[in-house]
Amino acid sequence: MMVPVALLLLAGLTAVLAPRMLARADWPEREPVVALWAWQCVVAGVLLCCALSMTFSAAAAWQAVRGQLFAPAPHGVVEAYALGPTPWATVTAVALACGGAWTAVMLTREIARARTRRARRRAELVVRAPLLPGEEPGADRLVVLEGERPDAWWLPGSAPQLVITTAALRRLKGRQLDAVLAHEQGHAQARHDWLLHCSGALAAGFPQVPVFAAFRDEMHRLVELAADDVASRRFGRLTIALALVELNEDRGVFGPCPTPQAHVPARVHRLLAARPRLTAGRRLRLTAAAALVPVVPLLVAFVPALRALG
Repeated sequence: MMVPVALLLLAGLTAVLAPRMLARADWPEREPVVALWAWQCVVAGVLLCCALSMTFSAAAAWQAVRGQLFAPAPHGVVEAYALGPTPWATVTAVALACGGAWTAVMLTREIARARTRRARRRAELVVRAPLLPGEEPGADRLVVLEGERPDAWWLPGSAPQLVITTAALRRLKGRQLDAVLAHEQGHAQARHDWLLHCSGALAAGFPQVPVFAAFRDEMHRLVELAADDVASRRFGRLTIALALVELNEDRGVFGPCPTPQAHVPARVHRLLAARPRLTAGRRLRLTAAAALVPVVPLLVAFVPALRALG
């Protein structure tokens, strides 16, 4: 019964220590793609700990589960785990199973809401930008809307489209428009919408778990930094920084009062600071180190079996 407890302790330590380490590090600002990978590995490690703990707790609580789980294993392996029916095993297995089911429900709800939002926005596009005679729905990946507010966004889905307002076309000069298009295409190519859905589902389903709230907040911030880098590598940091200013200066984001787009000034300052990227070797080491986070729970789970097998 020690393995399920060890896995839960490992989940708690990972959930507490890893976000603090990432928050104190300076490299996520310079390498947002690596930081996205690191956060995914941390959350995957926490969820894997819970899933494995649930499995071993269920095996300890019910003989039928234990028989199925250890059916192909030698008798010595079963004895090495010392799994026996206890009240705590049953409670832990049921609680973790309910948590897993709730996670699936919240993810399903988040995806359903996202599809509803996309359908509503596509319906608005049809009203604001009606099809011309002979034009097929979804044929154009770029949609221009008449509007007094400069804005541009990527509408994901089976037929993704990039939407931009006429005010944005008037405000953006030279290659700034190309930089904005590259930014939005960076979101689409990396499928950032799925990261936002998953992080939002976990944060909404478990609002009292700080690691999931931090995961959601960092995903929203890092996907923007990653898309900024995609655009800056093609058109330069100054170009995308000026484009961000042109699109957002009328929204008050650069004033003293906080706004929903308060992260925009930090993005502009980051682009203008032009801090160098990490070396390829360090990026590789950070990526490998992050990948070890979900591997540790597997090692903890299989150590008794490996010892029993010699």
